[in-house]
Amino acid sequence: MTGDMTSNRPYLLRALYDWIGDNGMTPHILVDAAVEGVDVPDQAIQKGKVILNIDQAAVQNIDMGNDWLKFSARFSGRQFKVAVPVEAVLAIYSKENGQGMMFAQDDESLPPDGSDPDATIKPAKRPHLKIVK
Repeated sequence: MTGDMTSNRPYLLRALYDWIGDNGMTPHILVDAAVEGVDVPDQAIQKGKVILNIDQAAVQNIDMGNDWLKFSARFSGRQFKVAVPVEAVLAIYSKENGQGMMFAQDDESLPPDGSDPDATIKPAKRPHLKIVK
């Protein structure tokens, strides 16, 4: 066993979706529209991002799988089938109070040899304090 694990993003996304809904709030997601496979209406995209209301009252047939988030919703009165790769979701939060989570970029940014570039940073030295009488 190599220790490799699947992304925790879809699990956290589902848990936070439930948590926000259980508290009577409206879950929204922030999506990077430039990620390959994102299928949202063009008019919803602003500055390369899109905010989507994924509340049960706003969408139909929501499917939050490990790889894709899919649902149907109305945009400007027209039905649209939305598809978002889970890795394109940048954040999930409550519309009412902003509580939720931003997601870190995947670990694919590590060098191919698997070394951690931050591992060479040494911890700060303890401060030197003297008691003055």
